[in-house]
Amino acid sequence: MTTTTTSIAAAAGGGGGEDRVLAAAQHIVKSLGNTPKEVREDMLLIFSSFDNRLSNLTSMISDESKADDDRFDAAEKVIFRWETNHDAMRSGVPWEESPNESAEYLLAVDEILSLMEGLSVGSDHEISDRAENAIQIAMSRLEDEFRHILIRNTVPLDSERLYGSIRRVSLSFASHDGDFAEEFESFGEMDRDAGRFHERGGSLGDDVCVDLIHPDAVVELKEIAYRMIRSGYEKECVQVYSSVRRDALDECLVILGVEKLSIEEVQKIEWKLLDEKMKKWIHAVKIGVRVLLFGERRLSDQIFEGTDETREICFNETTKGCIMQLLNFGEAVAIGKRSPEKLFRILDMYDVLADVYPDLEQMVSDEFVLAEAKGVLDGLGDAARGTFAEFENAVQGEASKKPMLSGEIHPISRYVMNYVRLLVDYSETLNLLLDTGDDELQGLPNDDLGIESMSPIGRRLLLLINNLESNLGEKSKVYEDGALQCVFMMNNIQYIVQKVKDSELRKLLGDNWVRKRRGQVRQYATGYLRAAWSKALSCLKDEGIGGSTSNASKMALKERFKNFNANFEDLYRTQTAWKVPDAQLREELRISISEKVIPAYRSFMGRFGNQLESGRHAGKYIKYTADDLESYVLDLFEGTPCVLHHLRRKST
Repeated sequence: MTTTTTSIAAAAGGGGGEDRVLAAAQHIVKSLGNTPKEVREDMLLIFSSFDNRLSNLTSMISDESKADDDRFDAAEKVIFRWETNHDAMRSGVPWEESPNESAEYLLAVDEILSLMEGLSVGSDHEISDRAENAIQIAMSRLEDEFRHILIRNTVPLDSERLYGSIRRVSLSFASHDGDFAEEFESFGEMDRDAGRFHERGGSLGDDVCVDLIHPDAVVELKEIAYRMIRSGYEKECVQVYSSVRRDALDECLVILGVEKLSIEEVQKIEWKLLDEKMKKWIHAVKIGVRVLLFGERRLSDQIFEGTDETREICFNETTKGCIMQLLNFGEAVAIGKRSPEKLFRILDMYDVLADVYPDLEQMVSDEFVLAEAKGVLDGLGDAARGTFAEFENAVQGEASKKPMLSGEIHPISRYVMNYVRLLVDYSETLNLLLDTGDDELQGLPNDDLGIESMSPIGRRLLLLINNLESNLGEKSKVYEDGALQCVFMMNNIQYIVQKVKDSELRKLLGDNWVRKRRGQVRQYATGYLRAAWSKALSCLKDEGIGGSTSNASKMALKERFKNFNANFEDLYRTQTAWKVPDAQLREELRISISEKVIPAYRSFMGRFGNQLESGRHAGKYIKYTADDLESYVLDLFEGTPCVLHHLRRKST
């Protein structure tokens, strides 16, 4: 009031008379234009008490009231015109494609809201009721338009464009729920079958950004949302937005191949189908968080800019169902039956959820949803640990006694070593999950392998391979032939060494481990030579043939040559059926045989052969030259048994 009276006094003191006083009063009244009419009338009375000349301002107030009424009438007509023509307009041009009419309608809403804000508690009830009725009608229409704009302008998800490259790894596992021994058998002999592979999840670029709503429509949605919230229809706006966008996200999950399944339904799915669903889930989590949720966050920020609470409510309500559907599947897998073939897919699921969890924390403010996500992540970690332990126990306890007839690589070796090689790809994750202090040291060999400095996964894989070797040692006992036992162990240890040497396993286990295992292979090779050829070589010794080189008993010599021939032919028939798959090992073994047998045979022939060659039926006893034997040795370990009639003196 001090300011007001000062302004009037200043105007009057300026010497301009009535015009100046009146002009100052009019200026003050106009500056109160946004205040209720009753307040302006009270101000007029105060001015009149200072100077009767100001009483003629009443006409100005009346004029302004009439102008307000005219503005309200015009705005009301716009609202009712749209309402009257609602059906025709609904079937005609969409809201966002008729910008002039849409702008006129929003301006009418703004006009009525401004006039309503200028009404006081004691204002004319008729005007107030008319205004509220107009706004109610307008909000009903804007709610309808809001819904239709959202639906019409939703951009379909292009899932094919979002999938990154799939990295294939040459190993698959049994596609059925059977016991461990059956899985080994089903794996077969080819561990690089092009049709078998384990797929890691597709990679998704960090810069992937898609529009969930056409950008032009976002502007229209923002304008409508602002009016609805300003009018007190925030709840209705949130409900429409959340409902439409929730349905859109549900459709996106369908496109990504994610079904709504209960925990019980997931646990009844057979492994081959479950594996496919787990792969789709991994892709869906990546796309769901990095594309869909990020897009929803951006969309709600744009449409509800300036209304933080509304923005958070809309985002959380929209995305909660999508997130929980994904988490429910993850939980079902985490608490499901554990079997070795599931481990890699569980680790993939753990990795992808761990990867996107920080994004969830940043975007989602719903504490319940975040707690559920953390719980599923922990559950998948527990499932991975438990499944790994199940695999360790299965390797240690697998007790099939069916021998490999050729002494070849056992399916358990192929299965376990290919399994272990894949585990190395998950070293970072497994080091985190398996880090239980010094517990891994129990049961490990006390040698110079540097176990204390190994990573948790390195220790566990070392123990796993030790258990595999022990199991193979037990399986070798099914062979009655000691030489075949050695060939079996030599083949399997060589296979294990080669798998370690040609992969990242070598870094985990170290060069010392490789050297020690190569030493074991040499020991088994020596054991084979001793067990297989000692009897044949004993026939080529001088002892027991009755005298010196010149007067040795011909009967004894005949018996020695006859026994050697029989031994050699038996070894040939038997060991041509044996198999040493590793070409280098096979060649080294043949060389070792030749170095042991050929010089001994040649020496024996040189000392005693001439005593029989001059006699009758010499060919019956001296059937082979040293070169013949050396040639026959090259036939060994090919896995193709040779019958007796194939074996005859090659020099004839």
